[in-house]
Amino acid sequence: MSDAYNAHETVLLQEAVDALVVDAEGVYVDATFGRGGHSRAILEKLGPGGRLIAIDKDLDALEKAREMFKGDARFEVAHGSFADIKSHLVSRKVDKVDGILADLGVSSPQLDEAERGFSFLKDGPLDMRMNQSEGMSASEWLSSASTQEIAQVLREFGEEKYAKRIASAIYEACSLGPITNTLDLAKIIAEANPSWEKHKHPATRSFQAIRIKVNNELDDLRKLLEHGSECLSVSGRLVVISFHSLEDRIVKQFMREKTKGNAPPPNVPVFEKDIQRNFKLVGKAIKPTEKEISNNVRARSAVMRVLEKISDE
Repeated sequence: MSDAYNAHETVLLQEAVDALVVDAEGVYVDATFGRGGHSRAILEKLGPGGRLIAIDKDLDALEKAREMFKGDARFEVAHGSFADIKSHLVSRKVDKVDGILADLGVSSPQLDEAERGFSFLKDGPLDMRMNQSEGMSASEWLSSASTQEIAQVLREFGEEKYAKRIASAIYEACSLGPITNTLDLAKIIAEANPSWEKHKHPATRSFQAIRIKVNNELDDLRKLLEHGSECLSVSGRLVVISFHSLEDRIVKQFMREKTKGNAPPPNVPVFEKDIQRNFKLVGKAIKPTEKEISNNVRARSAVMRVLEKISDE
Protein backbone atom coordinates (compact mmCIF):
# COMPACT_ATOMS: atom_id res chain seq x y z
CA MET A 1 0.00 0.00 0.00
CA SER A 2 1.19 3.53 -0.75
CA ASP A 3 1.65 6.29 1.80
CA ALA A 4 -1.53 7.91 0.46
CA TYR A 5 -3.54 5.29 2.30
CA ASN A 6 -2.11 6.34 5.61
CA ALA A 7 -2.58 10.05 4.80
CA HIS A 8 -6.34 9.79 4.33
CA GLU A 9 -8.34 11.66 6.99
CA THR A 10 -11.89 10.49 7.68
CA VAL A 11 -14.39 13.36 7.78
CA LEU A 12 -16.95 13.66 10.61
CA LEU A 13 -15.64 10.41 12.04
CA GLN A 14 -16.91 10.53 15.61
CA GLU A 15 -20.15 12.30 14.74
CA ALA A 16 -21.05 9.64 12.16
CA VAL A 17 -20.20 6.65 14.33
CA ASP A 18 -22.00 8.07 17.38
CA ALA A 19 -25.13 8.63 15.27
CA LEU A 20 -24.90 5.19 13.67
CA VAL A 21 -24.22 2.68 16.46
CA VAL A 22 -27.37 2.41 18.58
CA ASP A 23 -26.81 -1.23 19.64
CA ALA A 24 -23.31 -2.56 20.34
CA GLU A 25 -24.47 -6.08 19.45
CA GLY A 26 -26.18 -5.02 16.22
CA VAL A 27 -25.49 -5.53 12.52
CA TYR A 28 -24.13 -2.56 10.57
CA VAL A 29 -23.11 -1.70 7.02
CA ASP A 30 -20.28 0.62 6.05
CA ALA A 31 -21.49 1.19 2.50
CA THR A 32 -18.32 3.03 1.47
CA PHE A 33 -15.32 1.37 3.14
CA GLY A 34 -12.84 3.76 1.49
CA ARG A 35 -9.73 3.50 3.62
CA GLY A 36 -11.40 2.08 6.70
CA GLY A 37 -11.58 5.06 9.05
CA HIS A 38 -15.28 4.67 9.79
CA SER A 39 -15.12 0.88 9.85
CA ARG A 40 -12.35 0.94 12.45
CA ALA A 41 -14.32 3.31 14.68
CA ILE A 42 -17.53 1.27 14.29
CA LEU A 43 -15.75 -1.95 15.29
CA GLU A 44 -14.34 -0.19 18.36
CA LYS A 45 -17.92 0.52 19.50
CA LEU A 46 -19.27 -2.95 18.72
CA GLY A 47 -19.39 -5.76 21.26
CA PRO A 48 -18.37 -9.38 20.61
CA GLY A 49 -21.80 -10.13 19.11
CA GLY A 50 -21.78 -7.16 16.76
CA ARG A 51 -21.26 -7.46 13.03
CA LEU A 52 -20.01 -5.08 10.34
CA ILE A 53 -20.35 -5.60 6.58
CA ALA A 54 -18.29 -3.20 4.47
CA ILE A 55 -18.95 -2.54 0.77
CA ASP A 56 -16.68 -0.92 -1.81
CA LYS A 57 -16.28 -0.85 -5.60
CA ASP A 58 -12.55 -0.24 -5.34
CA LEU A 59 -10.37 -3.37 -5.43
CA ASP A 60 -7.58 -1.48 -3.65
CA ALA A 61 -10.01 -0.69 -0.82
CA LEU A 62 -10.95 -4.36 -0.49
CA GLU A 63 -7.30 -5.34 -0.24
CA LYS A 64 -6.85 -2.72 2.48
CA ALA A 65 -9.96 -3.96 4.32
CA ARG A 66 -8.73 -7.55 4.43
CA GLU A 67 -5.33 -6.39 5.62
CA MET A 68 -6.69 -4.08 8.35
CA PHE A 69 -9.21 -6.43 9.93
CA LYS A 70 -7.74 -9.84 9.29
CA GLY A 71 -8.81 -12.17 12.06
CA ASP A 72 -11.76 -10.07 13.26
CA ALA A 73 -14.74 -12.43 12.92
CA ARG A 74 -17.17 -9.52 13.30
CA PHE A 75 -16.03 -7.98 10.01
CA GLU A 76 -16.54 -8.96 6.37
CA VAL A 77 -16.20 -7.12 3.10
CA ALA A 78 -18.21 -7.17 -0.13
CA HIS A 79 -17.01 -6.06 -3.56
CA GLY A 80 -19.47 -4.05 -5.60
CA SER A 81 -21.77 -1.05 -5.56
CA PHE A 82 -23.75 0.07 -2.53
CA ALA A 83 -26.69 0.35 -4.92
CA ASP A 84 -26.87 -3.45 -4.61
CA ILE A 85 -27.00 -3.38 -0.81
CA LYS A 86 -29.98 -5.75 -0.71
CA SER A 87 -28.22 -8.47 -2.68
CA HIS A 88 -25.06 -8.02 -0.59
CA LEU A 89 -27.14 -8.63 2.54
CA VAL A 90 -29.24 -11.46 1.12
CA SER A 91 -26.11 -13.35 0.06
CA ARG A 92 -24.95 -13.13 3.69
CA LYS A 93 -28.36 -14.24 5.03
CA VAL A 94 -29.02 -10.83 6.58
CA ASP A 95 -32.58 -9.51 6.48
CA LYS A 96 -32.44 -6.32 8.56
CA VAL A 97 -29.58 -4.16 9.83
CA ASP A 98 -29.30 -1.69 12.71
CA GLY A 99 -27.49 0.97 10.74
CA ILE A 100 -26.02 1.96 7.38
CA LEU A 101 -23.29 4.54 6.91
CA ALA A 102 -22.41 6.07 3.53
CA ASP A 103 -19.52 8.52 3.19
CA LEU A 104 -19.91 9.76 -0.39
CA GLY A 105 -16.53 11.46 -0.67
CA VAL A 106 -13.81 10.22 -2.99
CA SER A 107 -11.01 8.95 -0.76
CA SER A 108 -7.69 10.80 -0.66
CA PRO A 109 -5.70 7.91 -2.17
CA GLN A 110 -8.00 7.84 -5.19
CA LEU A 111 -7.53 11.56 -5.66
CA ASP A 112 -3.82 11.60 -4.91
CA GLU A 113 -2.60 8.55 -6.82
CA ALA A 114 -2.04 9.68 -10.39
CA GLU A 115 -2.61 6.23 -11.89
CA ARG A 116 -6.29 6.24 -10.79
CA GLY A 117 -7.01 9.13 -13.18
CA PHE A 118 -9.05 11.34 -10.85
CA SER A 119 -6.57 14.20 -10.49
CA PHE A 120 -6.28 17.26 -12.70
CA LEU A 121 -3.04 18.16 -10.92
CA LYS A 122 -1.08 14.94 -11.50
CA ASP A 123 -0.63 13.20 -14.83
CA GLY A 124 -2.00 9.71 -15.19
CA PRO A 125 -4.23 7.57 -17.39
CA LEU A 126 -7.69 9.13 -17.82
CA ASP A 127 -9.64 6.40 -16.02
CA MET A 128 -11.73 7.69 -13.07
CA ARG A 129 -13.48 4.35 -12.44
CA MET A 130 -13.98 3.41 -8.79
CA ASN A 131 -14.24 -0.21 -9.92
CA GLN A 132 -11.52 -0.66 -12.50
CA SER A 133 -12.75 -4.15 -13.35
CA GLU A 134 -15.91 -2.98 -15.12
CA GLY A 135 -17.46 -0.18 -17.16
CA MET A 136 -16.01 2.47 -19.45
CA SER A 137 -13.10 4.64 -18.43
CA ALA A 138 -13.41 8.42 -18.67
CA SER A 139 -11.25 8.34 -21.80
CA GLU A 140 -13.50 5.75 -23.45
CA TRP A 141 -16.68 7.61 -22.55
CA LEU A 142 -15.43 10.96 -23.85
CA SER A 143 -14.35 9.31 -27.12
CA SER A 144 -17.83 7.87 -27.64
CA ALA A 145 -19.97 10.81 -26.48
CA SER A 146 -21.42 13.63 -28.58
CA THR A 147 -20.85 17.30 -27.81
CA GLN A 148 -24.42 17.49 -26.50
CA GLU A 149 -23.94 14.51 -24.20
CA ILE A 150 -20.71 15.90 -22.76
CA ALA A 151 -22.27 19.34 -22.27
CA GLN A 152 -25.29 17.85 -20.50
CA VAL A 153 -23.06 15.92 -18.08
CA LEU A 154 -20.90 18.97 -17.34
CA ARG A 155 -23.99 21.09 -16.76
CA GLU A 156 -26.00 18.63 -14.65
CA PHE A 157 -23.26 16.91 -12.65
CA GLY A 158 -20.68 19.69 -12.46
CA GLU A 159 -22.96 22.73 -12.52
CA GLU A 160 -20.46 24.08 -15.03
CA LYS A 161 -21.47 27.48 -16.43
CA TYR A 162 -19.39 27.04 -19.59
CA ALA A 163 -20.48 23.44 -20.26
CA LYS A 164 -21.22 23.92 -23.96
CA ARG A 165 -17.94 25.68 -24.68
CA ILE A 166 -15.86 23.12 -22.76
CA ALA A 167 -17.74 20.19 -24.29
CA SER A 168 -17.03 21.50 -27.80
CA ALA A 169 -13.31 21.73 -27.01
CA ILE A 170 -13.27 18.18 -25.61
CA TYR A 171 -15.18 16.79 -28.58
CA GLU A 172 -12.88 18.55 -31.04
CA ALA A 173 -9.81 17.13 -29.28
CA CYS A 174 -11.32 13.63 -29.28
CA SER A 175 -11.94 13.86 -33.03
CA LEU A 176 -8.16 13.90 -33.45
CA GLY A 177 -7.69 10.87 -31.19
CA PRO A 178 -8.60 9.69 -27.67
CA ILE A 179 -7.65 11.87 -24.71
CA THR A 180 -5.73 9.37 -22.62
CA ASN A 181 -4.10 11.44 -19.87
CA THR A 182 -5.53 13.58 -17.07
CA LEU A 183 -3.31 16.60 -17.61
CA ASP A 184 -4.16 16.66 -21.32
CA LEU A 185 -7.85 16.84 -20.45
CA ALA A 186 -7.23 19.44 -17.72
CA LYS A 187 -5.35 21.63 -20.23
CA ILE A 188 -8.15 21.39 -22.81
CA ILE A 189 -10.74 22.37 -20.18
CA ALA A 190 -8.61 25.20 -18.77
CA GLU A 191 -8.07 26.72 -22.19
CA ALA A 192 -11.79 26.52 -22.97
CA ASN A 193 -12.88 28.02 -19.65
CA PRO A 194 -13.03 31.82 -20.08
CA SER A 195 -13.56 32.70 -16.43
CA TRP A 196 -11.45 30.98 -13.79
CA GLU A 197 -12.79 30.99 -10.23
CA LYS A 198 -10.48 32.27 -7.54
CA HIS A 199 -8.73 29.49 -5.58
CA LYS A 200 -10.33 26.79 -7.80
CA HIS A 201 -8.72 24.95 -10.71
CA PRO A 202 -10.71 25.61 -13.91
CA ALA A 203 -11.13 21.85 -14.47
CA THR A 204 -12.58 21.13 -11.00
CA ARG A 205 -16.26 21.11 -11.98
CA SER A 206 -15.71 19.23 -15.24
CA PHE A 207 -13.62 16.51 -13.60
CA GLN A 208 -16.27 16.09 -10.90
CA ALA A 209 -18.99 15.79 -13.54
CA ILE A 210 -17.13 13.22 -15.63
CA ARG A 211 -16.31 11.16 -12.52
CA ILE A 212 -19.97 11.14 -11.46
CA LYS A 213 -21.02 10.05 -14.96
CA VAL A 214 -18.40 7.31 -15.30
CA ASN A 215 -19.31 5.83 -11.91
CA ASN A 216 -23.09 6.34 -12.15
CA GLU A 217 -22.84 7.96 -8.73
CA LEU A 218 -26.16 9.76 -8.41
CA ASP A 219 -28.34 6.88 -9.62
CA ASP A 220 -26.44 4.53 -7.32
CA LEU A 221 -27.04 6.95 -4.43
CA ARG A 222 -30.79 6.99 -5.08
CA LYS A 223 -30.84 3.17 -5.05
CA LEU A 224 -28.84 3.04 -1.82
CA LEU A 225 -31.23 5.43 -0.09
CA GLU A 226 -34.34 3.53 -1.20
CA HIS A 227 -33.07 0.00 -0.72
CA GLY A 228 -31.03 0.81 2.37
CA SER A 229 -33.98 2.37 4.20
CA GLU A 230 -35.99 -0.78 3.45
CA CYS A 231 -33.29 -2.89 5.09
CA LEU A 232 -33.33 -1.02 8.40
CA SER A 233 -34.78 -2.58 11.54
CA VAL A 234 -36.88 -0.43 13.88
CA SER A 235 -34.53 2.10 15.58
CA GLY A 236 -32.04 1.50 12.78
CA ARG A 237 -30.37 4.52 11.24
CA LEU A 238 -29.21 5.64 7.82
CA VAL A 239 -26.27 8.05 8.12
CA VAL A 240 -25.10 9.83 4.96
CA ILE A 241 -22.19 12.24 4.52
CA SER A 242 -22.36 14.26 1.28
CA PHE A 243 -19.64 16.42 -0.25
CA HIS A 244 -21.37 18.46 -2.92
CA SER A 245 -24.76 20.07 -3.43
CA LEU A 246 -26.06 17.53 -5.96
CA GLU A 247 -25.63 14.64 -3.51
CA ASP A 248 -26.89 16.55 -0.50
CA ARG A 249 -30.00 17.70 -2.37
CA ILE A 250 -30.87 14.09 -3.21
CA VAL A 251 -30.28 12.95 0.39
CA LYS A 252 -32.18 15.86 1.92
CA GLN A 253 -35.21 15.44 -0.36
CA PHE A 254 -35.29 11.67 0.13
CA MET A 255 -35.15 11.89 3.92
CA ARG A 256 -37.77 14.64 4.00
CA GLU A 257 -40.15 12.55 1.88
CA LYS A 258 -39.64 9.45 4.07
CA THR A 259 -40.61 11.39 7.20
CA LYS A 260 -43.95 12.44 5.66
CA GLY A 261 -45.28 8.89 5.81
CA ASN A 262 -48.80 8.66 4.42
CA ALA A 263 -49.58 12.31 5.07
CA PRO A 264 -52.14 13.67 2.58
CA PRO A 265 -51.50 16.75 0.40
CA PRO A 266 -51.55 20.17 2.13
CA ASN A 267 -54.98 21.55 3.08
CA VAL A 268 -56.57 18.08 3.31
CA PRO A 269 -58.10 17.88 6.81
CA VAL A 270 -56.69 14.95 8.80
CA PHE A 271 -55.59 14.42 12.40
CA GLU A 272 -51.88 13.97 13.06
CA LYS A 273 -52.65 10.75 14.98
CA ASP A 274 -54.08 9.27 11.78
CA ILE A 275 -50.84 9.76 9.83
CA GLN A 276 -48.54 6.74 9.81
CA ARG A 277 -44.89 7.77 9.89
CA ASN A 278 -42.21 5.10 9.72
CA PHE A 279 -39.17 7.40 9.73
CA LYS A 280 -37.93 10.49 11.51
CA LEU A 281 -34.97 12.81 11.11
CA VAL A 282 -32.36 12.70 13.88
CA GLY A 283 -31.28 16.24 14.67
CA LYS A 284 -30.29 18.79 12.05
CA ALA A 285 -27.69 18.52 9.31
CA ILE A 286 -24.19 18.39 10.82
CA LYS A 287 -21.15 20.06 9.30
CA PRO A 288 -17.48 19.85 10.27
CA THR A 289 -16.09 22.23 12.88
CA GLU A 290 -13.70 25.00 11.91
CA LYS A 291 -10.97 23.00 13.61
CA GLU A 292 -11.63 19.93 11.45
CA ILE A 293 -11.70 22.05 8.30
CA SER A 294 -8.39 23.69 9.22
CA ASN A 295 -6.85 20.24 9.70
CA ASN A 296 -8.41 18.79 6.54
CA VAL A 297 -9.48 21.21 3.80
CA ARG A 298 -11.42 18.44 2.01
CA ALA A 299 -13.88 18.45 4.92
CA ARG A 300 -15.12 21.97 4.16
CA SER A 301 -18.10 20.92 2.01
CA ALA A 302 -19.21 17.88 4.06
CA VAL A 303 -22.81 17.62 5.32
CA MET A 304 -24.11 14.72 7.44
CA ARG A 305 -27.80 13.78 7.67
CA VAL A 306 -29.40 11.00 9.74
CA LEU A 307 -32.69 9.16 9.18
CA GLU A 308 -34.12 6.74 11.76
CA LYS A 309 -36.75 4.06 11.26
CA ILE A 310 -39.37 4.32 14.00
CA SER A 311 -42.00 1.81 12.89
CA ASP A 312 -42.49 -1.23 10.66
CA GLU A 313 -46.25 -0.85 10.33
